[in-house]
Amino acid sequence: MSKNILVAPLNWGLGHATRCVPIIQELLNNGFNPIIASDGVALALLKKEFPDLIALELPSYNIEYSKKGENFKWKLLKNSPKTIKGILSEHKIIEKWIKEYQLIGVISDNRLGLYTNKVPSVFITHQLKVMSGNTTWLSSKMHSIIINKYQECWVPDAEGTPNLSGKLGHLENTNLKIKYLGVLSRLNYKKLKKQYDVMVLLSGPEPQRTMLEEKLLFEFKEYPKKVVFVKGKVEAEQKMEQIGNVTVYNYMQATQLEKTINQSEMVLSRSGYTTVMDLAKLKKKAFFIPTPGQFEQEYLAIQLAEDGLVPTATQEEFTIKNLDSIDEYKGLPEINTEVNWSELFSLFKGK
Repeated sequence: MSKNILVAPLNWGLGHATRCVPIIQELLNNGFNPIIASDGVALALLKKEFPDLIALELPSYNIEYSKKGENFKWKLLKNSPKTIKGILSEHKIIEKWIKEYQLIGVISDNRLGLYTNKVPSVFITHQLKVMSGNTTWLSSKMHSIIINKYQECWVPDAEGTPNLSGKLGHLENTNLKIKYLGVLSRLNYKKLKKQYDVMVLLSGPEPQRTMLEEKLLFEFKEYPKKVVFVKGKVEAEQKMEQIGNVTVYNYMQATQLEKTINQSEMVLSRSGYTTVMDLAKLKKKAFFIPTPGQFEQEYLAIQLAEDGLVPTATQEEFTIKNLDSIDEYKGLPEINTEVNWSELFSLFKGK
């Protein structure tokens, strides 16, 4: 009998792909044959992490950001015909791939069209509540309709408190079939000697990623301490350059990234949820600059700041001086959760 399971993260920054890495690894540990599928940088990253696995390309959702945060919703709305086309295309493709690759299951991280009634399908999200300003009720309702097309919904967070996603990943009343996975990260804490005072860790869709990169490279120009700067641009070859006290990489694979974060005193990054999970697992002090107009990142950054855990500033207002406030905050909570992977994957064994 085939043991092929498709694992397909959304290509929106790198977070959806990186948090699928431990799931793919556990599938391998439990005797399954993961097949990876995505597009763009998400697919490129997973191919680098798992070069021996079959990798398939899915249609792009064509997600684009506006240069101004306040236009974010309008830009998504304007691009929605292309996004819907991508979702409908992938729904047709999955029916074809089930037969072609003898799939016994599908795991979709926020890809909306990969549900099927032919084999068990799972939807991964930390956003049971989808923040969209004054339309949050509508976007959340639409999202729950999609999630209900899948057999199960896996939420990468602790079910109780403390947790990291807050009201994004915890609903008071719901009929969704939810399983909480605990904090999901491909990285592990190691006590290593400090090499860098600050690590800048970028990711996310364009043009906002480049806009923050340019701003921070300028801000760190005269910074006297040691900085390592990872742009989050997954390219064919790794590149490194030295700009004053700043060591700049285009990207890092998991092993080097884990080591470098552990060697850094603090991390400056977006408040993307996967980054929050990674930094919590690595017990790292952080400073967050949410992507302008992305309600989910803004909510996480503000909530963590109000809880006295991690300071934040807007992209427009941030200056190097802001980093001085990190010591006034407690840092992310340590959340220990164990996943029974064998039990979780029993969905694909027909039990």
